[in-house]
Amino acid sequence: MAIPSNLRYTHDHEWARDEGDGSYTVGVTDFAQENLGAVVYVELLAVGTAVQAGGRFGTVESTKSVSELYAPVTGSLVAVNVALDGEPELVNSDAFGNGWMVRIRADSAAQFAALMDADAYQVHVAAAGN
Repeated sequence: MAIPSNLRYTHDHEWARDEGDGSYTVGVTDFAQENLGAVVYVELLAVGTAVQAGGRFGTVESTKSVSELYAPVTGSLVAVNVALDGEPELVNSDAFGNGWMVRIRADSAAQFAALMDADAYQVHVAAAGN
């Protein structure tokens, strides 16, 4: 299972990447997509929608379940990955690349800085596996 060191992570298994312009690209981790199973549908809120850290920005449906997706930072959606409309399986095949979900322009960088780094997320995943 991949846990890239250049990302930050939530307790709910979303990842966030700093784009350097006040926005953060967000997706689900390898741990999340492996536990979901085959993703068959992704529903995301529209560009321009305000989101709160810990608040819902969409849902992902797999062959096993339907799961909520939670924003790692407060801000507004500036992009959604429309490729997931036709290819939701990108979440499984490329969770940290083409399977990204949304980009959020954050109200503050402090929330991003407070997310788990790769080492802390590794410990979190190990605990979740027990």
